Amino acid sequence: MEANKRLLLPVGHASVDVYQGIVPVLVPFLVAERHYGYLGVSGFVLAASLLSSVIQPLFGVLTDRWAMPWLVPVSTLAAGLGVALVGLTESYPLALAAIALTGFGVAAYHPEAARLARAVTGGDHVGMSWFSLGGNIGFALAPVLATPVLAAGGLAAAPFLVLPAVLGALVTLPLLGRRAGGAARPPARGRDDWPAFRVLSAVVILRSITYVGLSSFLSLFVQQRVHPGDAAGGAALFVLFAGGAVGTVLGGRLAKRWGRIRTVRRAYAVAILAVAGVVLVPGPALYGLIAIAGIALYVPFSLHITLGQDYLPNRVGTASGVTLGLAVSVGGVLAPAFGALADATSLHTMLAALTVFPILAWLLTRRLREPDRLELLETGSPPHVPPARRASA
Repeated sequence: MEANKRLLLPVGHASVDVYQGIVPVLVPFLVAERHYGYLGVSGFVLAASLLSSVIQPLFGVLTDRWAMPWLVPVSTLAAGLGVALVGLTESYPLALAAIALTGFGVAAYHPEAARLARAVTGGDHVGMSWFSLGGNIGFALAPVLATPVLAAGGLAAAPFLVLPAVLGALVTLPLLGRRAGGAARPPARGRDDWPAFRVLSAVVILRSITYVGLSSFLSLFVQQRVHPGDAAGGAALFVLFAGGAVGTVLGGRLAKRWGRIRTVRRAYAVAILAVAGVVLVPGPALYGLIAIAGIALYVPFSLHITLGQDYLPNRVGTASGVTLGLAVSVGGVLAPAFGALADATSLHTMLAALTVFPILAWLLTRRLREPDRLELLETGSPPHVPPARRASA
């Protein structure tokens, strides 16, 4: 059964996060068919993100108290239904509400799924990175699945995009009624380190702002800078999301070698250069910088999750709701501001402004330390600290 869970959880993660990836794919079609400006389409990114950002910690608190594995398939269906409904209404407010439903589904999914993943993997860096990879695969598949459908049938074809959610819900049905670790709140496993968790949360938010801002407007930017047409924009998003998938798996392996904190710091240092390169490098070489940006921004992804859960060992659901859920949603809160900046200046200027956020994230990681004392409390023996980890401390 444990082996089955290791397979089912990444598949379910992909089937819900594909809809986070589809939202930016919708942007060029909303501009072309409904003639929205940058500020107007950024409202859809906000609608998909704000609700998720606000209620994600609430779902984390709830899953700390009660077992709710049924949230995994139900929330997946909600995420898919929201995207499908966008194609069934011409009303801007109703379309925003539909996308908000997608955000609700994403919010409900992540804390419980992350708790299950921790129970199955034991919090192992590589194991958690494979669970996180499922979400990255969903992101990467979003333009591959959605762009041909929307290019062939326009927004009216959006209801067909509910199919991954249906398949994902069916695949994860065996998880219903089962929860590794028990139905109630787990016993105490050391003290929660809230100061460290708050710093980590700030890093997660800064990373999310960078990634969501980049992914939301990258398609339009590439169409302007490299080649007009939906194919060029869709290819850029695929490269970004595929780079994220590579970065997620790489993060777990690098953490085994260097330790989590040093890996996270180095990833953000590379992200600063890569995001700046996306803005500065012209022509097809831009795709290489997009890939590096995707890798660098996702190397810390699964490491944020395990660090957060180790900082708050008594509130794993809450930690997961912040480090996993908010990582793919909270950045959308600033999407309207970025859209307004792009309308007032240019997409080039707006994307250049994004470089500030990985710089701030890198600076904050200087305040983070490995939660080795939790390992001591759980094992009863001194923690093993590899040379790389001691150097990072």
